[in-house]
Amino acid sequence: MTPHKSHKKSPFSRKGGAAPTAEAFDMAFQDKPRVGTVVSVTGSHALVMLDEDTPDSDRSSRPQLGAIMSVDAGSSIVLGLVSAMTNPAPSLDPAVAEMRIIEIELIGEFTKPTINAPARFRRGVSAYPTLGDNVHVATRDELTALFAVNGAASVRVGVVKQDASIPATVNVDEIFSRHCAVLGTTGAGKSCAVALLLRAVLQRFPHAHIVILDPHNEYSKSFGDGAVVFDPTSFNLPYWMLTFDELVEVLYPGRSRDSEEIEILADLLPAAKRMNMGGSGRASRLRTDGTAVTVDTPIPYRISELLGLIDKALGGLDSGRTGAPYKRLRSRIYAISQDARYSFMFGGLTVQDTLKDMLSELFRIPVDGQPVSVIELGGLPAEVVQVVVSVVSRLAFEFGLWSNGAAPIALVVEDAHRYAPANPEDGFGPTRRSLVRIAKEGRKTGVALWIASQRPTELDPTVLSQCNTIFAMRLANQADQDALRAAVPDASTSLLSCLPSLGLGEAIAVGEGVPMPTRIRFDALPAEAVPRSLTACFTDGWSVEIEDNSFIDRIVEQWRAQRMLTPDFE
Repeated sequence: MTPHKSHKKSPFSRKGGAAPTAEAFDMAFQDKPRVGTVVSVTGSHALVMLDEDTPDSDRSSRPQLGAIMSVDAGSSIVLGLVSAMTNPAPSLDPAVAEMRIIEIELIGEFTKPTINAPARFRRGVSAYPTLGDNVHVATRDELTALFAVNGAASVRVGVVKQDASIPATVNVDEIFSRHCAVLGTTGAGKSCAVALLLRAVLQRFPHAHIVILDPHNEYSKSFGDGAVVFDPTSFNLPYWMLTFDELVEVLYPGRSRDSEEIEILADLLPAAKRMNMGGSGRASRLRTDGTAVTVDTPIPYRISELLGLIDKALGGLDSGRTGAPYKRLRSRIYAISQDARYSFMFGGLTVQDTLKDMLSELFRIPVDGQPVSVIELGGLPAEVVQVVVSVVSRLAFEFGLWSNGAAPIALVVEDAHRYAPANPEDGFGPTRRSLVRIAKEGRKTGVALWIASQRPTELDPTVLSQCNTIFAMRLANQADQDALRAAVPDASTSLLSCLPSLGLGEAIAVGEGVPMPTRIRFDALPAEAVPRSLTACFTDGWSVEIEDNSFIDRIVEQWRAQRMLTPDFE
């Protein structure tokens, strides 16, 4: 009989055969070319003295900054990242052997297989390397096994920078249940990264519920027919759904709470809500004496009835009290309700309880083939954008709370530093509190928070610290790098030194959603799915003369209407 040829297989491959034995695992490890030996171990760091290069050694087999190395530690294979490289005593004489040292940060380990258990990767190190242990550049098989540990719960988002043939995967449960952050300077590709990540998840899980707060109107085409886009003409946020703080922010942006008009509004608002409770089935759930109605109770009421209460109170004033605050409050409420910019909030001719329909449409329940809601904030008044973000995030959390997480929701917040600033005195308090609440408690209620920001130093540290998976793209500002270092595990900080030199579409991925900290390159998005960039091209604009006599007329018309009435100018 012809002898059967044996084919060498990876020690991590179990397909079609039994798990490799510990002896086979050791033999596979010994077959790898050694690059050096351990000469020092201190905590989570180890120093490795490199062997002298051989003439036939190629560049791919040499350790590089950020490369993943493997060390045989007896009961396990320890993996580490190259964090520093040095030649402490360089010599100009080629005949003199030089001492070359690399420093590696110990990140995790592969347990060696046994009869009852295959090789598995786990974070942390249980068996530290000892002096003299052999060090190798992690092989393709090891890296492939490392990034395949998530199994069916993972999706591909790119490739590993160390070896472009190895797909970079993320664990879907981890990046949503423990929140996620995409950070990077303007132009580094944050929006493309967010769109790519979400598209990859939706391909595997088409019944997701995702809400994107889009301040730059970039994502309208990124998901094709799978997204419902809400712009100022289609978005409807009834004023009665606002809390008292949110309503005050709309009427008096930045105004202190101790003004007379705000005190009057607090007194009359519950009465206006109680006036609209009669004859409604939904009101039967409230106490009939009306004491359950507060300034924050989401009960529909009419602006005309609120204005009537102000007029009644004004007419009942005695001669010793001035009616100026009542008149100013009435004038302000009437002016805002008639302003075209606020038509999405005050434009309804009738007042109906549309909370059920709004939740269904906003959170895509049922999905009906469109799992994404894109709320375009770019066309809304600047003073009301904070209120919209506050309401949407508050509704998401309350929905998750009262549904017991039965329909998990992901809230994606672009330019998150605007809404949850590091300085508590900045921004709008209710918005910041809503996002911080989701960051702290969203995991328990099935509400995920994704944030994208180019200024980590201006972002609330509580929100950033709760994002257990971070994709850090190019960041040149030293303060932003320091803020990011404070939010990631110590064992990952060495990779962050590469942040200023990252290319377009590259990121340092750290946290629970990835097997181990590594540098990845995101896959390319289809041309039709790339988020629309709003960066103006000066050279194109200054290369031609505008000869259209109606150009200014159209601009003024849109300016006064506070919305885009014509297609984008070319």
